[in-house]
Amino acid sequence: MVDPAEWLLTRSERANPATQLDDLHDGDEAWSQGNHVQPLIHGATYFQALHDALEGTRAGDIVFFTDWQGDADEQLTGTSGSEVVEVLSRADQRGVTVRGLVWRSHLDKTGFFATENRHLGEQLQRRGAVVLLDMRVRAGGSHHQKFVVIRHRDDPSRDVAFVGGIDLAHNRRDDAEHRGDPQAQPLTKEYGAHPPWHDVQVAIQGPAVHDVETVFRERWNDPAPLSRSPWRRVADRLRGLHSAPDHLPDQWPPPQHAGSHTVQLLRTYPSLPFGRDYPFAKGGERSVARGYRKAAGRAQRIVYVEDQYFWGHDVARAFEGQLRAQSELRLIVVIPLVPDLAGLNRVPQLLGRHRAIGRLMKAAPGRVAAYGVENHAGVPVYVHAKVCVIDDIWASTGSDNLSRRSWTHDSELAAVVLDEDYARELRLTLGAEHLDRLDKVADHGLEAAMSDCVDAAGMFEAYAAHAAALDDWHAGGKRGTRPPGRLRRLPLPQLTARERQWAALPLDAVQDPDGRPPALRGTDRY
Repeated sequence: MVDPAEWLLTRSERANPATQLDDLHDGDEAWSQGNHVQPLIHGATYFQALHDALEGTRAGDIVFFTDWQGDADEQLTGTSGSEVVEVLSRADQRGVTVRGLVWRSHLDKTGFFATENRHLGEQLQRRGAVVLLDMRVRAGGSHHQKFVVIRHRDDPSRDVAFVGGIDLAHNRRDDAEHRGDPQAQPLTKEYGAHPPWHDVQVAIQGPAVHDVETVFRERWNDPAPLSRSPWRRVADRLRGLHSAPDHLPDQWPPPQHAGSHTVQLLRTYPSLPFGRDYPFAKGGERSVARGYRKAAGRAQRIVYVEDQYFWGHDVARAFEGQLRAQSELRLIVVIPLVPDLAGLNRVPQLLGRHRAIGRLMKAAPGRVAAYGVENHAGVPVYVHAKVCVIDDIWASTGSDNLSRRSWTHDSELAAVVLDEDYARELRLTLGAEHLDRLDKVADHGLEAAMSDCVDAAGMFEAYAAHAAALDDWHAGGKRGTRPPGRLRRLPLPQLTARERQWAALPLDAVQDPDGRPPALRGTDRY
């Protein structure tokens, strides 16, 4: 049995006395027990589960959701009538209380999607749901949380919260074949017309559903204006958009125990300047960073990461000391083969990778490896997952990337599961896809199909061997049968001294900024 206090943050270690998140937990505990958590790997899997859960709601039930990017016409099941706006609207028309917080987004001209997010809010509001376009963020920041809470008035055993990295948006409805979402949104040219997309969400049942709901309620009830921009407030008024949150129904008690999983929610909220503060996170909350540092400090065998970025010295420091101290500890990192920016804008991202991966490879030669993923057509798969498994005990899935931005600057939410069976199965299931063993899993079971990867050293070696074989096949002109597996070795970015010098400013100021209070910047404290 694992003592949760050894791996998870206590209430005092969360260091946010303003939040109500832990009010129902015993003593100094900042987690709930008796949950059941199911990983939903790939957008198609999540969207089907979300569709079914939403369609199963009835009058008196509650649906709360947050989104970083939302497309009203994104189909949850690939069929007409399953569009996000249609499914949520039908729930509202049945008498379900539907409330949403959608990040307002920066302007379209800056490469974001303010128009699509606004259209999602407008269309839902025209049909009766209350959706706020939320820009209560630090300058240059975003509300990056992606979760849905569904509470059932007459049957709390069906209550569920979906937490992870998957937006209700184009590109996300992909599956294990990674041919991409039919409703595509362009990335860079390397990803083609329908970018393959790898992502993970989790479905939580049990008392932790109440915790996720509390995260929504704290944000909803923030009395600050939704936007500090006068012209945006005027435009919203002219469009008839909601300019302030309405009153939410009283919060129901937590659902009863649904399983054996211990769940902790970790969050990031920035420190806001000019005397402003989130009432639920005065001075910000950085429990994502604190949670990673505590768990990484106990790692002895393996840290397995799938992430969109894995950037910077801050991330490297979280793992560096333990890699030096534990001679058997191995780190596997799976990130996109190709960053999602092109041209010179790509160089700061490569610098961020170099700062983290290069530093860790130097700290633990031969025990740190980085990979990208391609589909069977040779098209890079965009790894958007935010998953970390440590020693098959601690497993995090959330909206947070391993970067200083996610640890300090944007709003984030991660769900950590403390359970040995869950963590091991998640790691092996992700590995089975990347090694092309899903058919073997279906025929023989996960443990048998992945027997050589149960041990940390075995997985490290299997990934290296499969990636080397596929790299050699490409280098040899693709002659003969394509080797099994989808992993490609990710070489350390080779940047000139001049590139490292000029790219540091856009990386540190724009792409990976620091949202901590001034007294903490430049330190390794969170």
